[in-house]
Amino acid sequence: MKPVIVVHGGAGAIVKEYEEGYRSGVKQAALQGYNILREGGDAVTAVEQAVVVLEDDPLFNAGHGSVLNEEGEVEMDAIIMDGKDLTSGAVSAVKCIANPIKLARLVMEK
Repeated sequence: MKPVIVVHGGAGAIVKEYEEGYRSGVKQAALQGYNILREGGDAVTAVEQAVVVLEDDPLFNAGHGSVLNEEGEVEMDAIIMDGKDLTSGAVSAVKCIANPIKLARLVMEK
C-alpha cells in the first residue's frame, strides 16, 4: 500500500506576502512525514516529525512561531494519538519547549 500523509498549516488568515512560505512549510512537513512512512517508519513518528517541521517554522502558529497570550508570553498545547490502540498524550500551556509535540509523545509513551 502506498503511504499517505495529509498536513494542514492551521486555520488563520493567509498573509499574501508569506503565502509561498506557508506552502513551502506545509510541503516540507508532508514530505518529512511521507519519507518516514515510505522507509517503513510508523505513523506516529511520521506525524510527530511533520509537526516538528511546522513547530520549527516561524510562519506557523506552533513552536517557534507561537503567538503570545494576553500576558505577552508563549503558551503552547500539543496532542498526539496512536490510532492502533487509541493511546494519546497531550500537554497544555507549556513554556520554554522547542517542540511540544515531542513532549506530548513522551506523555503518551510514559
